Amino acid sequence: MTDFPTAIDKNALERGAQLAPRFDEHGLIAAVATDTATGEVLMLAWMNAEALRLTLETGFAHYYSRSRQELWKKGETSGQLQAVEELRVDCDQDAVWIKVRVQGDGGACHVGFRSCFYRVAKDGSLVEDPYVHSPHG
Repeated sequence: MTDFPTAIDKNALERGAQLAPRFDEHGLIAAVATDTATGEVLMLAWMNAEALRLTLETGFAHYYSRSRQELWKKGETSGQLQAVEELRVDCDQDAVWIKVRVQGDGGACHVGFRSCFYRVAKDGSLVEDPYVHSPHG
């Protein structure tokens, strides 16, 4: 089952104990993953109801790829599995924050960096941050 309940009112949504995520018109919710040990932002991805359900059930992050139009388990091919230590929702339940422990070589970005946020906008250009190292060197 992938259906989540709908909050009965604003108070239930914002202060209630029931998980009632508000997916957008495409059936998605934003998910921010951070490293549980360092607090570093690793990535922003999207979850549909199935990805959120699998994340909660398995304890490993699952996402929905908008470009490939498919569900994916983070790290299934790279070995960079994200073990979920904690999952939080924001005040109106339209975004989730997952604190993860990355397995494998510790990277999260598909181009080889520890974080997907490895570039800084500086003087109209993007510059790679020397402190967001690639786990491959």
